[in-house]
Amino acid sequence: MTSPLQNKTVAVIGGGLAGLAAGCALAQAGLRVTVLERRPYVGGRASSYEHPGTGETLDNCQHVLLGCCTNLVHFYDQLGVSGRIRWFDELTFMEPGGRQSKIKPSFLPAPLHSFPWFLAADMLSLRDKFAIARAFVAMTGTLPADSAENFQDWLLRHGQTPRSIEHFWKVVLVSALNEDLDRISVRYAFQVFRESFLKSAAAGRMGVPGIHLSDLYSAAIGYIQDRGGQVLLRSSVTAIHQRPNRVAAVTNTGEQEFDFAVLAVPFQNAGTLLPQDTQADSLKQKLEHFGPSPITGIHLWFDREITPLPHAVLLDRTIQWMFQKSSFFENGRKAEQGSYLELVVSASKSLVQKSREEVLDLALRELAEFFPIVKEAKVVKAAVIKEVYATYSVLPGLDSYRPEAKTAWPNIFLAGDWTATDWPATMEGAVRSGYLAAEALAEAAGDPRKFLTPDLSAQGLMRWIL
Repeated sequence: MTSPLQNKTVAVIGGGLAGLAAGCALAQAGLRVTVLERRPYVGGRASSYEHPGTGETLDNCQHVLLGCCTNLVHFYDQLGVSGRIRWFDELTFMEPGGRQSKIKPSFLPAPLHSFPWFLAADMLSLRDKFAIARAFVAMTGTLPADSAENFQDWLLRHGQTPRSIEHFWKVVLVSALNEDLDRISVRYAFQVFRESFLKSAAAGRMGVPGIHLSDLYSAAIGYIQDRGGQVLLRSSVTAIHQRPNRVAAVTNTGEQEFDFAVLAVPFQNAGTLLPQDTQADSLKQKLEHFGPSPITGIHLWFDREITPLPHAVLLDRTIQWMFQKSSFFENGRKAEQGSYLELVVSASKSLVQKSREEVLDLALRELAEFFPIVKEAKVVKAAVIKEVYATYSVLPGLDSYRPEAKTAWPNIFLAGDWTATDWPATMEGAVRSGYLAAEALAEAAGDPRKFLTPDLSAQGLMRWIL
């Protein structure tokens, strides 16, 4: 029996992770997919380009994933690029002066799998550790609904010490959710720790791409083309119109009609592209509650090796993460040829207005507090990339404004990490949104099917706790 999806046409507007995930899922289901991307490359906010000041290919920001990101991992498997992800079980936390604390799994069952290393961590006092343990106990049970309470207030209400907040809660959440603690929803703070720290050792593994992001995601182009679709780069869409049983996309080369459309663009662009009627006004009102949060990446090429560590969390300073990108890439520099580091500052509102020179001076000064060899090393090249619209802010109470994939227009669907995915602004959230949009479209076409991958199951003692 022929599926009603077979040979139907769909325009996927936006070639970021959400659009690529939707496009690949729908191509697999038998639709003829056309991805329309305004840039000359795919990946959206997870992409790469040749930096004019250095001549190097740079990722717009360092992106990482965790083992709990089941849909993102499935997407990589689907594209055949899973082998390009390097996985790490150990996290190194560094204090100014160089003292290190390491967190990694042990033989104990979840949620105790990291307990021996957590207990030995010098970055926290015994009092700090007891406070964190009490908070973890409070996080078990049912995941709370999104509310007006922010996570900073929740931590204070649950007796967290200043040092536990600075050296643990803030470090993890600002990096994971790209926002300050007093602007983070309690629900999504809970979700980060439950999914990555408590559920299982496998859930907390950290993956880092071993190739540039645009190279990683360009595999989706071949996947869609092999299934009869196309990916049109440098193709800007200026409007979408609902026709009787069809959709028209107005592009820089003219108007094209499709059976369906998936709008997979950032929240700040969505309202201007949709049909301009009362339904669009309603969505625009919801989108007014969204706001961006920036990430700054500082790229430094040195004439020598700065550290053998592949990555580290940097405490008590503006810079938060160090990634030694020389060690990730297959064509990375050897130690005798120098090294390439990227420093990351999430929720980097304090850096947005600073000049390149001010950011570099700050970064080098702080980096030398962790790795004194920086004072002797020569900076061969440097670049500062400010991604002002890196993510949306995961504000308390925002869930009530996140739209579903299905819209008031019967042939138009939404994708994007800002839609109602039950996940925050992450690569996993973006891929989930693409799969949810594909599911909504398939259901509307009369052939309901599932594309979402189930969450990792809890292991050890967590099977009886969550």
